[in-house]
Amino acid sequence: MGSVAMLGSTLVPDMEKRGYSKSMSYGPILASGSLAIMIPPTALGVILASLGKISVGRLLVGIIIPGLMLAGVYAAYIVIRCTLQPSLAPAYDVSPTPLGRRIADTFRYVVPLVSVIVIVIGTIFFGVATPTEAAAVGALFCFLLAMAYGKLTWSITKEAVGTTTSIAVMVLIILTGSAAFSQILAFTGVTAGITNLVVDLPVHPIVILILMQVVLVFLGMFIEQTSIVLVTIPIYMPIVNALGWDPVWFGAIMLLNLELATISPPFGLSLFVMKGIASPGTTMGEIYRAALPFVGLNLLVMALMILFPALVLWLPGLMD
Repeated sequence: MGSVAMLGSTLVPDMEKRGYSKSMSYGPILASGSLAIMIPPTALGVILASLGKISVGRLLVGIIIPGLMLAGVYAAYIVIRCTLQPSLAPAYDVSPTPLGRRIADTFRYVVPLVSVIVIVIGTIFFGVATPTEAAAVGALFCFLLAMAYGKLTWSITKEAVGTTTSIAVMVLIILTGSAAFSQILAFTGVTAGITNLVVDLPVHPIVILILMQVVLVFLGMFIEQTSIVLVTIPIYMPIVNALGWDPVWFGAIMLLNLELATISPPFGLSLFVMKGIASPGTTMGEIYRAALPFVGLNLLVMALMILFPALVLWLPGLMD
Protein backbone atom coordinates (compact mmCIF):
# COMPACT_ATOMS: atom_id res chain seq x y z
CA MET A 1 0.00 0.00 0.00
CA GLY A 2 2.89 2.34 0.72
CA SER A 3 4.34 1.67 -2.73
CA VAL A 4 0.98 2.41 -4.38
CA ALA A 5 0.62 5.64 -2.39
CA MET A 6 4.13 6.78 -3.25
CA LEU A 7 3.96 5.92 -6.96
CA GLY A 8 0.41 7.20 -7.32
CA SER A 9 0.99 10.58 -5.69
CA THR A 10 4.20 11.01 -7.72
CA LEU A 11 3.18 9.76 -11.16
CA VAL A 12 -0.60 10.05 -11.58
CA PRO A 13 -0.75 13.88 -11.79
CA ASP A 14 1.91 13.95 -14.52
CA MET A 15 0.33 11.03 -16.41
CA GLU A 16 -3.07 12.71 -16.42
CA LYS A 17 -1.50 16.01 -17.48
CA ARG A 18 -0.04 14.22 -20.51
CA GLY A 19 -3.43 12.82 -21.49
CA TYR A 20 -3.24 9.27 -20.14
CA SER A 21 -6.59 7.63 -19.52
CA LYS A 22 -7.51 6.81 -15.95
CA SER A 23 -7.36 3.08 -16.66
CA MET A 24 -3.79 3.40 -17.95
CA SER A 25 -2.78 5.72 -15.09
CA TYR A 26 -4.24 3.84 -12.13
CA GLY A 27 -4.02 0.22 -13.30
CA PRO A 28 -0.26 -0.07 -13.89
CA ILE A 29 0.51 1.79 -10.65
CA LEU A 30 -1.78 -0.48 -8.63
CA ALA A 31 -0.12 -3.53 -10.20
CA SER A 32 3.50 -2.36 -10.03
CA GLY A 33 3.11 -1.03 -6.49
CA SER A 34 1.95 -4.39 -5.20
CA LEU A 35 4.56 -6.20 -7.34
CA ALA A 36 7.18 -5.42 -4.68
CA ILE A 37 5.89 -8.42 -2.72
CA MET A 38 7.22 -10.73 -5.46
CA ILE A 39 10.63 -9.11 -5.90
CA PRO A 40 13.33 -10.24 -3.45
CA PRO A 41 14.40 -9.30 -0.90
CA THR A 42 10.79 -8.96 0.24
CA ALA A 43 10.01 -8.47 3.91
CA LEU A 44 6.68 -10.29 3.63
CA GLY A 45 8.45 -13.25 2.03
CA VAL A 46 10.87 -13.44 4.96
CA ILE A 47 7.99 -13.31 7.46
CA LEU A 48 6.03 -15.97 5.57
CA ALA A 49 9.05 -18.25 5.36
CA SER A 50 9.84 -17.79 9.04
CA LEU A 51 6.29 -18.53 10.17
CA GLY A 52 5.91 -21.49 7.81
CA LYS A 53 9.33 -22.97 8.63
CA ILE A 54 10.29 -22.62 4.96
CA SER A 55 13.88 -21.97 3.88
CA VAL A 56 14.11 -18.18 3.61
CA GLY A 57 16.89 -18.35 1.04
CA ARG A 58 15.13 -20.87 -1.19
CA LEU A 59 11.86 -18.92 -1.09
CA LEU A 60 13.55 -15.61 -1.97
CA VAL A 61 15.36 -17.27 -4.87
CA GLY A 62 12.23 -19.18 -5.89
CA ILE A 63 10.14 -16.03 -6.45
CA ILE A 64 12.67 -14.44 -8.80
CA ILE A 65 11.33 -16.07 -11.99
CA PRO A 66 7.61 -15.61 -11.10
CA GLY A 67 8.28 -12.00 -10.09
CA LEU A 68 10.10 -11.21 -13.34
CA MET A 69 7.44 -13.11 -15.29
CA LEU A 70 4.71 -11.03 -13.64
CA ALA A 71 6.54 -7.79 -14.43
CA GLY A 72 7.02 -8.95 -18.03
CA VAL A 73 3.34 -9.85 -18.41
CA TYR A 74 2.36 -6.42 -17.07
CA ALA A 75 4.70 -4.67 -19.50
CA ALA A 76 3.52 -6.76 -22.47
CA TYR A 77 -0.13 -6.05 -21.67
CA ILE A 78 0.50 -2.30 -21.41
CA VAL A 79 2.46 -2.16 -24.67
CA ILE A 80 -0.07 -4.28 -26.60
CA ARG A 81 -3.12 -2.43 -25.31
CA CYS A 82 -1.62 1.02 -25.89
CA THR A 83 -0.61 -0.04 -29.39
CA LEU A 84 -4.16 -1.16 -30.15
CA GLN A 85 -5.70 1.85 -28.37
CA PRO A 86 -3.24 4.77 -28.68
CA SER A 87 -5.74 7.15 -27.07
CA LEU A 88 -5.14 5.46 -23.71
CA ALA A 89 -1.56 6.77 -23.60
CA PRO A 90 -1.08 9.44 -26.29
CA ALA A 91 2.43 10.13 -27.56
CA TYR A 92 4.18 13.32 -26.46
CA ASP A 93 7.46 15.01 -27.25
CA VAL A 94 10.43 14.17 -25.06
CA SER A 95 13.52 16.34 -25.10
CA PRO A 96 16.53 14.30 -26.28
CA THR A 97 19.12 13.28 -23.71
CA PRO A 98 22.73 12.67 -24.79
CA LEU A 99 23.85 9.04 -24.63
CA GLY A 100 26.69 9.91 -22.28
CA ARG A 101 24.26 11.53 -19.83
CA ARG A 102 21.99 8.49 -19.90
CA ILE A 103 24.89 6.12 -19.24
CA ALA A 104 26.18 8.31 -16.42
CA ASP A 105 22.72 8.52 -14.81
CA THR A 106 22.30 4.76 -15.10
CA PHE A 107 25.54 4.13 -13.22
CA ARG A 108 24.77 6.85 -10.71
CA TYR A 109 21.14 6.05 -9.86
CA VAL A 110 20.24 2.57 -11.13
CA VAL A 111 23.32 0.37 -10.78
CA PRO A 112 23.88 1.05 -7.04
CA LEU A 113 20.28 0.16 -6.15
CA VAL A 114 20.34 -2.99 -8.28
CA SER A 115 23.72 -3.89 -6.76
CA VAL A 116 22.16 -4.11 -3.29
CA ILE A 117 19.60 -6.67 -4.52
CA VAL A 118 22.23 -8.62 -6.47
CA ILE A 119 24.61 -8.76 -3.51
CA VAL A 120 21.93 -9.93 -1.05
CA ILE A 121 20.35 -12.55 -3.33
CA GLY A 122 23.67 -13.55 -4.91
CA THR A 123 25.36 -14.35 -1.58
CA ILE A 124 22.35 -16.46 -0.59
CA PHE A 125 22.13 -18.25 -3.94
CA PHE A 126 25.82 -19.19 -4.08
CA GLY A 127 25.86 -20.26 -0.43
CA VAL A 128 28.34 -17.59 0.58
CA ALA A 129 26.09 -16.34 3.38
CA THR A 130 22.91 -17.27 5.20
CA PRO A 131 19.89 -14.98 4.72
CA THR A 132 20.68 -13.24 8.02
CA GLU A 133 24.31 -12.69 7.05
CA ALA A 134 23.27 -11.53 3.56
CA ALA A 135 20.91 -8.99 5.13
CA ALA A 136 23.80 -7.65 7.22
CA VAL A 137 25.98 -7.36 4.12
CA GLY A 138 23.18 -5.54 2.31
CA ALA A 139 22.74 -3.12 5.20
CA LEU A 140 26.49 -2.42 5.26
CA PHE A 141 26.48 -1.80 1.50
CA CYS A 142 23.57 0.65 1.90
CA PHE A 143 25.56 2.57 4.51
CA LEU A 144 28.53 2.70 2.14
CA LEU A 145 26.30 3.97 -0.67
CA ALA A 146 24.86 6.64 1.61
CA MET A 147 28.42 7.68 2.46
CA ALA A 148 29.37 7.77 -1.23
CA TYR A 149 26.39 10.02 -1.99
CA GLY A 150 27.29 12.29 0.93
CA LYS A 151 24.04 11.54 2.76
CA LEU A 152 25.38 9.60 5.74
CA THR A 153 24.66 12.11 8.48
CA TRP A 154 24.07 11.44 12.16
CA SER A 155 20.36 12.29 11.91
CA ILE A 156 19.83 9.90 8.97
CA THR A 157 21.79 7.13 10.71
CA LYS A 158 19.77 7.61 13.89
CA GLU A 159 16.49 7.49 11.96
CA ALA A 160 17.57 4.40 9.98
CA VAL A 161 18.65 2.48 13.08
CA GLY A 162 15.51 3.51 14.96
CA THR A 163 13.19 2.50 12.12
CA THR A 164 15.01 -0.80 11.64
CA THR A 165 14.76 -1.59 15.35
CA SER A 166 11.04 -0.79 15.31
CA ILE A 167 10.43 -3.08 12.32
CA ALA A 168 12.55 -5.86 13.84
CA VAL A 169 10.59 -5.72 17.10
CA MET A 170 7.31 -5.78 15.16
CA VAL A 171 8.42 -8.85 13.19
CA LEU A 172 9.53 -10.64 16.35
CA ILE A 173 6.17 -9.91 17.99
CA ILE A 174 4.41 -11.31 14.91
CA LEU A 175 6.56 -14.45 15.04
CA THR A 176 5.87 -14.85 18.74
CA GLY A 177 2.12 -14.43 18.24
CA SER A 178 2.06 -16.90 15.38
CA ALA A 179 4.05 -19.46 17.38
CA ALA A 180 1.59 -19.13 20.28
CA PHE A 181 -1.36 -19.46 17.87
CA SER A 182 0.21 -22.58 16.33
CA GLN A 183 0.76 -24.15 19.76
CA ILE A 184 -2.82 -23.47 20.81
CA LEU A 185 -4.13 -25.06 17.62
CA ALA A 186 -1.86 -28.07 18.11
CA PHE A 187 -2.65 -28.60 21.80
CA THR A 188 -6.41 -28.37 21.23
CA GLY A 189 -6.27 -30.80 18.31
CA VAL A 190 -7.59 -28.25 15.84
CA THR A 191 -4.58 -28.56 13.53
CA ALA A 192 -4.84 -32.35 13.32
CA GLY A 193 -8.61 -32.19 12.89
CA ILE A 194 -8.50 -29.65 10.05
CA THR A 195 -5.62 -31.46 8.34
CA ASN A 196 -7.39 -34.82 8.46
CA LEU A 197 -10.64 -33.24 7.25
CA VAL A 198 -8.96 -31.62 4.25
CA VAL A 199 -6.78 -34.59 3.32
CA ASP A 200 -9.77 -36.95 3.44
CA LEU A 201 -11.90 -34.82 1.11
CA PRO A 202 -12.89 -36.81 -2.01
CA VAL A 203 -11.45 -34.24 -4.40
CA HIS A 204 -8.24 -33.81 -6.35
CA PRO A 205 -5.48 -32.03 -4.37
CA ILE A 206 -5.48 -29.22 -6.96
CA VAL A 207 -9.04 -28.39 -5.88
CA ILE A 208 -7.85 -28.04 -2.29
CA LEU A 209 -5.04 -25.76 -3.43
CA ILE A 210 -7.46 -23.55 -5.37
CA LEU A 211 -9.85 -23.34 -2.40
CA MET A 212 -6.97 -22.30 -0.13
CA GLN A 213 -6.08 -19.51 -2.56
CA VAL A 214 -9.72 -18.38 -2.76
CA VAL A 215 -9.73 -18.00 1.03
CA LEU A 216 -6.59 -15.83 0.80
CA VAL A 217 -8.17 -13.58 -1.84
CA PHE A 218 -11.29 -13.18 0.32
CA LEU A 219 -9.26 -12.33 3.42
CA GLY A 220 -7.13 -9.90 1.42
CA MET A 221 -10.21 -7.82 0.70
CA PHE A 222 -10.55 -6.97 4.37
CA ILE A 223 -7.25 -7.28 6.24
CA GLU A 224 -3.57 -6.55 5.69
CA GLN A 225 -1.20 -9.19 4.27
CA THR A 226 0.92 -9.76 7.37
CA SER A 227 -2.21 -10.43 9.41
CA ILE A 228 -3.37 -12.92 6.77
CA VAL A 229 -0.07 -14.77 6.99
CA LEU A 230 -0.27 -14.79 10.80
CA VAL A 231 -3.75 -16.38 10.75
CA THR A 232 -3.47 -18.81 7.82
CA ILE A 233 0.08 -20.19 7.90
CA PRO A 234 -0.41 -22.26 11.12
CA ILE A 235 -3.44 -23.88 9.46
CA TYR A 236 -2.12 -24.16 5.92
CA MET A 237 1.36 -25.58 6.46
CA PRO A 238 0.25 -28.86 8.13
CA ILE A 239 -2.04 -29.41 5.13
CA VAL A 240 0.82 -28.63 2.73
CA ASN A 241 3.08 -31.14 4.51
CA ALA A 242 0.35 -33.79 4.68
CA LEU A 243 -0.32 -33.53 0.94
CA GLY A 244 3.39 -33.67 0.13
CA TRP A 245 3.59 -30.31 -1.61
CA ASP A 246 6.90 -28.49 -1.79
CA PRO A 247 6.68 -25.68 0.81
CA VAL A 248 8.76 -23.31 -1.34
CA TRP A 249 6.36 -23.80 -4.25
CA PHE A 250 3.33 -23.23 -2.03
CA GLY A 251 4.94 -20.22 -0.34
CA ALA A 252 5.61 -18.58 -3.71
CA ILE A 253 2.00 -19.13 -4.83
CA MET A 254 0.77 -17.73 -1.53
CA LEU A 255 2.96 -14.64 -1.91
CA LEU A 256 1.54 -14.01 -5.37
CA ASN A 257 -1.95 -14.39 -3.96
CA LEU A 258 -1.24 -11.88 -1.21
CA GLU A 259 -0.06 -9.47 -3.89
CA LEU A 260 -3.25 -10.11 -5.85
CA ALA A 261 -5.50 -9.63 -2.83
CA THR A 262 -4.51 -5.99 -2.37
CA ILE A 263 -5.88 -5.01 -5.80
CA SER A 264 -8.91 -7.32 -5.93
CA PRO A 265 -12.27 -5.50 -6.12
CA PRO A 266 -14.38 -4.63 -4.27
CA PHE A 267 -12.38 -4.25 -1.03
CA GLY A 268 -8.68 -4.62 -1.94
CA LEU A 269 -6.87 -2.22 0.36
CA SER A 270 -4.67 -0.72 -2.37
CA LEU A 271 -7.80 0.28 -4.30
CA PHE A 272 -8.83 2.59 -1.48
CA VAL A 273 -5.31 3.99 -1.25
CA MET A 274 -5.53 4.86 -4.94
CA LYS A 275 -8.98 6.40 -4.43
CA GLY A 276 -7.49 8.66 -1.77
CA ILE A 277 -4.82 10.06 -4.09
CA ALA A 278 -6.78 9.98 -7.37
CA SER A 279 -7.93 13.17 -9.05
CA PRO A 280 -11.22 14.70 -7.82
CA GLY A 281 -14.27 13.12 -9.38
CA THR A 282 -12.69 9.68 -9.80
CA THR A 283 -15.14 6.92 -8.84
CA MET A 284 -14.40 3.55 -7.29
CA GLY A 285 -15.88 1.98 -10.44
CA GLU A 286 -13.14 3.57 -12.55
CA ILE A 287 -10.47 2.26 -10.17
CA TYR A 288 -12.04 -1.22 -10.22
CA ARG A 289 -12.02 -1.24 -14.04
CA ALA A 290 -8.38 -0.13 -14.07
CA ALA A 291 -7.37 -2.94 -11.69
CA LEU A 292 -9.35 -5.84 -13.22
CA PRO A 293 -7.02 -6.53 -16.21
CA PHE A 294 -4.08 -6.83 -13.83
CA VAL A 295 -6.07 -9.11 -11.53
CA GLY A 296 -6.53 -11.35 -14.57
CA LEU A 297 -2.81 -11.25 -15.34
CA ASN A 298 -2.02 -12.24 -11.75
CA LEU A 299 -4.39 -15.20 -12.04
CA LEU A 300 -2.70 -16.20 -15.31
CA VAL A 301 0.76 -16.23 -13.73
CA MET A 302 -0.59 -18.06 -10.68
CA ALA A 303 -2.08 -20.74 -12.94
CA LEU A 304 1.28 -21.15 -14.69
CA MET A 305 3.03 -21.52 -11.31
CA ILE A 306 0.54 -24.21 -10.30
CA LEU A 307 0.77 -26.08 -13.61
CA PHE A 308 4.57 -25.75 -13.92
CA PRO A 309 6.18 -25.93 -10.45
CA ALA A 310 9.62 -25.72 -12.10
CA LEU A 311 9.02 -21.98 -12.59
CA VAL A 312 9.44 -21.70 -8.83
CA LEU A 313 11.67 -24.66 -8.00
CA TRP A 314 14.28 -24.54 -10.77
CA LEU A 315 16.46 -21.78 -9.33
CA PRO A 316 16.30 -23.08 -5.72
CA GLY A 317 17.25 -26.50 -7.11
CA LEU A 318 20.54 -25.01 -8.35
CA MET A 319 21.40 -24.09 -4.76
CA ASP A 320 21.61 -27.74 -3.69
